[in-house]
Amino acid sequence: MRSACLTLSIITVLLGQNGVGFAAETPHILLILADDMGYGDPGCYNPASKISTPHIDSLATAGMRFTDAHAAGPLCHVSRYGLLTGRYPFRAQSGAWARGPVIDQRRMTIASLLSDAGYRTAMVGKWHLGFVENGYDQPLPGGPTDRGFDTFFGIRASTDIPPYFYIRNRHAVTPPTETIAANNSKGWSPIQGAFWRAGGIAPDLKLEEVTPRFTDEAVAVIERHAARADDKRLMLYLAYPSPHTPWLPSKEFQGKSKAGMYGDFTMMVDAHIGRVLASLEKAGMADDTLVIFSSDNGPVWYDADVRRLGHDSCGVLRGMKADAWEAGHRMPFIVRWPGKVKAGSVSDQMICFTDVLATFADVVGRKLPDEAGPDEAGPDSFSFLPALLGEQPEAKPIRTYLPIASGRGMMTIRRGPWKLITGLGSGGFSQPRSVKPQPGEPPMQLYDLSKDLSETTNLYTQHPEIVKELLAQLRRIREQ
Repeated sequence: MRSACLTLSIITVLLGQNGVGFAAETPHILLILADDMGYGDPGCYNPASKISTPHIDSLATAGMRFTDAHAAGPLCHVSRYGLLTGRYPFRAQSGAWARGPVIDQRRMTIASLLSDAGYRTAMVGKWHLGFVENGYDQPLPGGPTDRGFDTFFGIRASTDIPPYFYIRNRHAVTPPTETIAANNSKGWSPIQGAFWRAGGIAPDLKLEEVTPRFTDEAVAVIERHAARADDKRLMLYLAYPSPHTPWLPSKEFQGKSKAGMYGDFTMMVDAHIGRVLASLEKAGMADDTLVIFSSDNGPVWYDADVRRLGHDSCGVLRGMKADAWEAGHRMPFIVRWPGKVKAGSVSDQMICFTDVLATFADVVGRKLPDEAGPDEAGPDSFSFLPALLGEQPEAKPIRTYLPIASGRGMMTIRRGPWKLITGLGSGGFSQPRSVKPQPGEPPMQLYDLSKDLSETTNLYTQHPEIVKELLAQLRRIREQ
């Protein structure tokens, strides 16, 4: 595990054996994860965006905006697995979340790491990493409170995947005893708009109320923490299930954007993020909180949507959710940490969601044990704390390689500007998903992202030595 623990040695000195008693530099942590929000949606990433995102933009104004940050995978469950465990999701069966927990109970998570360091840990929102389900009138083990979080209020998966019901800690608040019919929106693809699947639903859950309810719960977590007379730090992981489908903007946001109901819903998400940030201010915690904002994967946004609405949710990036192309996994990623991270700064460092674990370990002065995940021969998590503190030159990379599996299993690997995709097509939702090479055509894709961020020119045949190196490194990483 690569670490920069020495950079905050003052914290390690002041942390007790059990993590109780904190250095002044040890912050509260608020991790906000949007769902299916694209690289081109926030105004701070796309000045041409037709969606107003003042609260997300304010984080960039007051903190650091990463331009080359990547989800651990281009789908909801794989992305969250990498974020929480610091481990590449292709090392696990994260797609089996509907059959049970996909995070091994012995594996360290960002929550268990911080809990061991004396933090009070809470999660609100979308889990999507599995429970042991033996009837919804029975306990639901294997979820957040069995993987390092003290408390949890949320849902098992997306708000278009039934059954729909709230969970508090290990129990359904109300079991899904009623049913809801499937729904679609005219004028959009079958998986856009106010889309949800038919299935069970709890009588106390209304789909349009889920995002506001999670904001209420997150604000309550902050208020309860501020009211306690102890010196514990708080880590809150707020995983919104939006602007993932169904797109259900409340009345005050309907028609407010220039990007249709998706844009309206994204504006609503931004407003709710603003409510949470305001609660930090009211609690007197804002100046002492490290805030991270990102999205779990790219959007479902087609070329037809760009032509019709003039808004590109992917910005200059090619593809969309699930794809091996950049729009599937290159994400907005912003860090605000008053007094530590320079306001208005920008980093071009290549980082991944798996790097959050090592970074949090550095922040609290903890050395990760080998059993936390990767060993010295094959680290999956690299601390980007030196980049946050302005101690890492842009020319010195945080990580050398970045491997990612697409939604259909096509692999990519990055080194610097070079990106190799082990097949033709998107490997995800975009058409063509897969292409059989014709005689004389390259079997894979190689792009120089420093000159071709939109991945328009395949350089596979021009640079066989780079292809050979990247394939060898990909094989080495996967075999570890």
